[in-house]
Amino acid sequence: MVWFALGTYYDASEKKSALVLDDDVYDLVEACRVLHPKGLENNAWIAGGTDGIMRDWNNVESEVQALAEAVAKWEDTEVLAPLADGKKKLAAPIQPERIFGAAANYVEHANEMGTVLATKAESNPYVFLKADSSTIGPGDTIYLPKQSKMVDWEIELAVIIGRQCHHVDAESALDYVAGYSVINDITARDLNVRTDYPFKFDWFQGKSFDTFAPLGPWIVPASCINDPQALSLVLSINDEVMQDSSTDEMIYTVREQIAYLSSILTLRPGDVLATGTPTGVGMARGIFLKPGDVITASIENIGTLNNPVAAQTHAYL
Repeated sequence: MVWFALGTYYDASEKKSALVLDDDVYDLVEACRVLHPKGLENNAWIAGGTDGIMRDWNNVESEVQALAEAVAKWEDTEVLAPLADGKKKLAAPIQPERIFGAAANYVEHANEMGTVLATKAESNPYVFLKADSSTIGPGDTIYLPKQSKMVDWEIELAVIIGRQCHHVDAESALDYVAGYSVINDITARDLNVRTDYPFKFDWFQGKSFDTFAPLGPWIVPASCINDPQALSLVLSINDEVMQDSSTDEMIYTVREQIAYLSSILTLRPGDVLATGTPTGVGMARGIFLKPGDVITASIENIGTLNNPVAAQTHAYL
């Protein structure tokens, strides 16, 4: 089976769907037109962009797979060419309506944050929501809010739901996954806590600023990932490695997180699960993001997500 990914790129100001094979990025609609010149109207699934494809994944997965296999055979020919470097500005692969985040899902990270966890047998995942408006794509700027002095990084495996599910068990949970991506759960640590209310934590305030959820660089279908619990994660700030771990260190696996969430609500195609971060965040070191930093977040067999950091302005709104 050929490795491929689905993404979104900018053509001027217009967003278009991309098909990725190795390091080559193709316009998905153009690839479909070249390979099926008389049957484009029979491939209506391409019209909704990458968001539409992910939300209809249960019905179109086989067609997307067939297209990727066909494009792989046409590579290095003049019939179908990848996008030129100047037209490869990627956007977030999808615009999720809901981002579910898992807190303290790696033991070493919990330890570095001074978090005392109950045993797994006596507990459930701790999940919060990030605003959909916090999503940005590869190369987009993370803006540091003026009211925070402690903005931190958190590389995480992103899981994109591909089939609606409710009350699924852990054993079958991966059947509902469309694919995987990289997400950086940017967090204002000093705004994650409150002293003006009796409620100790404010996850919304600390995690939902605009630009606080870089996502990308694309989505790799679940069929291309043998085991989501065997992927290395590495995050660097200005080429200095801060986080270096593996998804096999998760307390609650991807399967278990899907089962837990689906016991509460109906998961929908296009939902994104940010599955927790390993040790190595800035809070434990007493260092935080500053203007001019560049964050590089990579997950094995998926890709690399780069984002610069700047002081908040109103120009990006």
